[in-house]
Amino acid sequence: MRAFLITGPGRSEVVDVEPPVAGDGEVVVDVERAGVCGTDMEFFSGEMAYLASGDAAYPVRIGHEWSGTVSALGAGVDLSWLGRRVTGDTMLGCGKCARCTNGRQHLCADRYEIGIRHGWPGALAEQLPVPARALFALPDVVDATLGALVEPGGNALRAVQAARPEPGKKVLVLGPGTIGLLAAMFARAGGAEVHLLGATAESLAFARSLGFDHAWTRDDLSHVPYDAIIDATNAVSLPAFALDRVEPGGRVVFIGLAPEPSLVDTRQAVLKDVTLTGVLSASGGLGATIEAYASGAVDPRPLVAETVGLDQAAEVLAGRRRGSAPKIHIDPRG
Repeated sequence: MRAFLITGPGRSEVVDVEPPVAGDGEVVVDVERAGVCGTDMEFFSGEMAYLASGDAAYPVRIGHEWSGTVSALGAGVDLSWLGRRVTGDTMLGCGKCARCTNGRQHLCADRYEIGIRHGWPGALAEQLPVPARALFALPDVVDATLGALVEPGGNALRAVQAARPEPGKKVLVLGPGTIGLLAAMFARAGGAEVHLLGATAESLAFARSLGFDHAWTRDDLSHVPYDAIIDATNAVSLPAFALDRVEPGGRVVFIGLAPEPSLVDTRQAVLKDVTLTGVLSASGGLGATIEAYASGAVDPRPLVAETVGLDQAAEVLAGRRRGSAPKIHIDPRG
């Protein structure tokens, strides 16, 4: 089968590899769609932190946002999975440690991460091996594009759940990228008054095209405190900015990762009685995200600028953009 392989910083190729064989408790998925995100771009540039920590190494097959159809079953897998359209959790815990048995497999010290950690191959390929326990079935109304947006949607939904927005309350989302816009969509679906903070006129114009009229730069953002703030950026200065702008007694959620440590004044957090929460992964949010997409409460398909084939993946990872939408999808069959 054909697969996209990153062999080093800025180096990649589409190669023919042996197709996966489903092991015990695993399935093989024929990939229909895979999303490209900032983590994938960091692998391509060489800036991904796991490369420095030893949790990942070249060559690497990326792709952790995906949808497809189960085409083969390993021993012990329920026969009902065969032929079903699915997506799945990126985080694959050992299943034995205290974190896994307590439902926190995404924090397992020995976890694999599909297309990211410890060499588990990713979805920028025609087929993908996945443990059956990580699968989520997709209803017919959730098409391939929506299916590949479940993983980023699960991240965003968990961030919104941590922010606990109430109907009519003001929520500020920092960063109108894919995760930020998805978080804004989920918060809006819950009845919150959503504001977005961005850095470029183009990104803010795109946010307004999705119905988010309260889209600002730091220069024109109101000084009125916000009941909750979600930081979906990699900006070093914005965690402290969020703490400064949140309403006393409010909540600040961090889902973005800066390239270097961010400094916040914990005295301010104490004196404002603020709740600070970090969110890692979509685990725990995938099922509810599928339900939101299926019901139409949230429709993130406008976030996808284009869908290209494996042969164009390197251009996408190098930063090629078409249009203002933040997400690019790959069809490995194209």
